[in-house]
Amino acid sequence: MTEFNRRKFLEGSAGVAAAATIGTGAAVFAPAAQAQAIAFKPEKGAKLRVLRWSRFVQGDIDQYMKNVAAFTAKTGIEVRVDNEGWEDVRPKAAVAANTGAGPDIILSTNDDANLYPEKLLDVSDLAEYLGKKYGGWYPAVQQYLRPDGKKWIGLGLGAAGSMMVYRQSQIKAAGFDSFPKDTAGFLAMCKALHAKNTPVGFALGNATGDGLWCNWLMWSHGGKLVDQNNKVVIDSPETLKALEYGKELYATFIPGTLSWLDPNNNKAFLDGQISVTNNGISIYYAAKNSTDPKVKELVADINHASFPIGPVGQPTESHLFFNQMVMKYTKYPQAAKEFLRFMMEWDQFDPWLSAAGGYIAAPLAGYEKSAVWTVDPKNTPYRDSVKNLRPAGFAGKLGYASAGAGADFIVVNMVAEAISGSKTPKEAMERAQKRAERYYKV
Repeated sequence: MTEFNRRKFLEGSAGVAAAATIGTGAAVFAPAAQAQAIAFKPEKGAKLRVLRWSRFVQGDIDQYMKNVAAFTAKTGIEVRVDNEGWEDVRPKAAVAANTGAGPDIILSTNDDANLYPEKLLDVSDLAEYLGKKYGGWYPAVQQYLRPDGKKWIGLGLGAAGSMMVYRQSQIKAAGFDSFPKDTAGFLAMCKALHAKNTPVGFALGNATGDGLWCNWLMWSHGGKLVDQNNKVVIDSPETLKALEYGKELYATFIPGTLSWLDPNNNKAFLDGQISVTNNGISIYYAAKNSTDPKVKELVADINHASFPIGPVGQPTESHLFFNQMVMKYTKYPQAAKEFLRFMMEWDQFDPWLSAAGGYIAAPLAGYEKSAVWTVDPKNTPYRDSVKNLRPAGFAGKLGYASAGAGADFIVVNMVAEAISGSKTPKEAMERAQKRAERYYKV
């Protein structure tokens, strides 16, 4: 964590009020002195259109729409919500930003906001209020949405934590009493699982969320896309070690992962084809809510763990970050900010977190107190996903270049090419280096 982000996080945390506990065990937040009550006066005749990514857990959209309905009942403002897949939101958001027409509010992923910051409404007043009231925004949120250290170009919504999802019975049958905590043990386990015909599988297609494991593979061995000066350094001895490790790992994969997108590993796991993958809590959620007896039987066997620590000796977590952007072209900026304020307040946001079953980890420290993280111990590993998140543009500054490189799947493609053998690791690194340099122009 940089000194700037550490200082800002502490400043935001200083405004947290003591939480009182009520009979249900929910925490109630009272605004601190620095977080005076704030409300935005919606424009007369305001109507809002929201574009957001589609659900992976039904409870997410059900509760989100309940909150939308509550906002409309309170304010009289009609809100239309359109749902699209992750891969579809990004191009539609870019078109809206460039044409100056479309949704008023867009919920998108990773650092998409940095592709067109000048097209986004300044929401600093709202961001500062929420930060002071709810314990401070985590450092990664500020890196994504306050890139200049001053103006907020969006609000954090949270992240879909990417954790290891595994069958406890199958790793035990392979000779492991617990999930390995380091990369050496992880590779040994994957080899043992493959030998037992219970292979693992990780997405190697252009998967917006599940392809993020490729960042972990690179970072865990000390590789990175760019250094702190935004110089492209992906072609390095550290990245080479990561790719060589990845080749051994790939040999334990189920066939077909080169074409996997975000839904594929969920289906493979629930079908019993694989024993380990990386995913949000949606696999567990689906099993718990399934009407299929065979899938329901998996619930007791599913567990979650953090990604193993590699030679760098520290966690290197990569999660799918969610942002909320208000487009500058909106005719109703005050209504848009009041909508987001309403949706982010405890009375709406905490029920939404709970309904999603832990699928979304919150961007504000105060929401660590949500009961969703302790009601089921298998939810707990996902709680700190935003807190521990390393932005995809690590170790450089986020901006046009990092957003473009991420959207172009440079790291994912490099890993896929190298570990599958379609290119040598050196060839894959060199191609990734050249592709990244087109974004990070000196």
